[in-house]
Amino acid sequence: MWLCTKYGFYSIVRKKPGEYHIRARVKGDLENLKTISEIKRSIIVTEDADYRYRLVVNEIEVITAMTVLAHTLDYSNFKSEIAKTEDQRNKLSAYHKIWELMMGFQKKFGKTQP
Repeated sequence: MWLCTKYGFYSIVRKKPGEYHIRARVKGDLENLKTISEIKRSIIVTEDADYRYRLVVNEIEVITAMTVLAHTLDYSNFKSEIAKTEDQRNKLSAYHKIWELMMGFQKKFGKTQP
């Protein structure tokens, strides 16, 4: 699952029952998540991994992190919020590209797929 938030960009996967990896491209994104969710785990750095930075957490911790992120929804336009968020602003062009690609997908397949 990808989560684009005003605190960072995350990829969350379940590696095995009870073990989740919250991954990020930028270490600061995981530091932000640790701060707002009070996760005490250490950030693991793997230089040659697809996602260089990760937190390995249990089910309760991943649910807590996602709940905390949901409670931070206090804006009506995501890209505008990112433009105002100093430590996330550098991702704005990437988010515009994702938006554009998915708009193209909608135009091409939006009427043909449920």
